[in-house]
Amino acid sequence: MSGATPVRPAIAIVHYTAPPIIGGVEAVIAAHVRSLSRAGYPVAVLAGRGAAASPQRGARAHPAAAFVHVPELDSLRSKDASAALRAGHVPGDFRERVSRARAALEPHLARFDVVIVHNIFFKHFNLPLTAALWEMLDDRVLPKCIAWGHDFSWTSPSSRKAVYERYPWDLLRQRRPDVTYVAVSARRQRELAGLFGCPPEDIRVVYNGVDPEDLLGLSPQGAELAGRLGLYGSAPVLLMPVRVTRAKNIELALAVVAALKRLGHRPKLVLTGPPDPHDPASMAYFDELRARRRNLDVEAEMTFVFEAGPEPGQPLYLDARAVGDLYRLADILFMPSHREGFGMPVLEAGLAGLPVACTAIPSAAELAADDALIFEAADDPGDIAGRILARLESDPIYRLRRRVRARYTWDAILEQDIVPLLAPAPASAS
Repeated sequence: MSGATPVRPAIAIVHYTAPPIIGGVEAVIAAHVRSLSRAGYPVAVLAGRGAAASPQRGARAHPAAAFVHVPELDSLRSKDASAALRAGHVPGDFRERVSRARAALEPHLARFDVVIVHNIFFKHFNLPLTAALWEMLDDRVLPKCIAWGHDFSWTSPSSRKAVYERYPWDLLRQRRPDVTYVAVSARRQRELAGLFGCPPEDIRVVYNGVDPEDLLGLSPQGAELAGRLGLYGSAPVLLMPVRVTRAKNIELALAVVAALKRLGHRPKLVLTGPPDPHDPASMAYFDELRARRRNLDVEAEMTFVFEAGPEPGQPLYLDARAVGDLYRLADILFMPSHREGFGMPVLEAGLAGLPVACTAIPSAAELAADDALIFEAADDPGDIAGRILARLESDPIYRLRRRVRARYTWDAILEQDIVPLLAPAPASAS
C-alpha cells in the first residue's frame, strides 16, 4: 500500500550489564536506546544486571525500552569459573555453562530482526556466553548480528594476561564472515583489523556521540524547536532575540542570510520575537518581510519563531528559558538595528559566550568595545556576511561546535551510521 509507514526492524541490544549500572558501555547503550526509540524502532535491552528505562519526558519523549533480565549474561555470574578461566584453566563444566547460556538467550533473540552485541565477542568476562553466541551463529539461529567493539582483551595491556592461545580465548580474536563488526574509533578499528588480520575497511567505525538536549540543559520547548527548525544541521546559526519592528532592520538580516546561502553555507536565522498581532501596521510589516524572504529564496534559512508553531498557522511565543536555550544553540548574535535604546541582548550574548555582530548600538559601542563585530546599517550585505564568516571560521570553538552538531549528536549518528547497519542481510544465493 503506497504511503504506508515502513516497518522498522526489532532490535535487541545485548551486554553483560545495562543502565542504571554505571559504565561507559552502559552509557552508550542508553544513548542508542533513546535514539532508536525516538526514531520508532522497537528495541529491548538484554542483560544480566540492569533495569527497565523510564520513559523520557519532554518534547522529545520516547517510550520506555523493554528490559529482559537474563542472569546468564552477567559477567559476575560464576566467580569460580571466572577465576579458573583467568588463570588459564577451562572448568570441567564449561560445556554445560555454554549450553545454559544458549538455552537462556536463544528464545528471547528469536523475536528480533537485529541483535547488537556489545563487547561480548571481544572481552573475556563471560566466555561461556561468547561461546554460546558462536554456536548460535554456527547453527544459524541468530538474527542479523552486529558485534560492537569498545575494547579488546587481546590488545588491552590490562587484559592481555587473562587470555590464552587456545579455546575458548581464541574466539575473541577470530573474525566471522556472518557478523558485522563495529569499532568506536579509527584507532580501535586498526587494533581490531590487526587482531583479525583483515583490512581496516572490513570494520565499520561508529563514534560515540552527545545529546544536546541533556548536555545543554534544554527546556522541552527549546529542544522541540531546535529539532523542528533543523538547528543542528545548520551553520552558521544567527540569533535575533528581538520583536518584529522596523527599528530592528530585519530587511538587512534577510539580505545577509541570502548572501551566506549564495556563498555555499547552510545558515539559519532565528528571530524570537513576535509582531504586534493587534496592530495592523505591525502585521503589514510582518507580511512585507515574509514576502521579501520569499523573493530572496531564504524561507528555509530564516524563521520567525512567531510563525513556527507545531501546527500551521499557529503562533508560537517563547518563554524566557527557551530564549536562553537559543543563546546556547546559536553561533552568533546578530543585531543590525537602526537604533536601540541600549541593546540588552549584547550583554546576554557575552554571558552566554556568544560572539556578537551588530551596528553601533550603545551596549556594543560603549560596553563591548573591540569585542563585537560592528558594521554600519548601510554596509553591503555580502561584505557583512564575509566578515561574519571570517570571524567564525577563525574560531576553533565554532569549527568544532559546527562539526559536532552536524555529525556527532546521537541522532545524527543514528541516521548516518547506525541505520545503514540495520538493513537486512542479503539473501544467500541458492
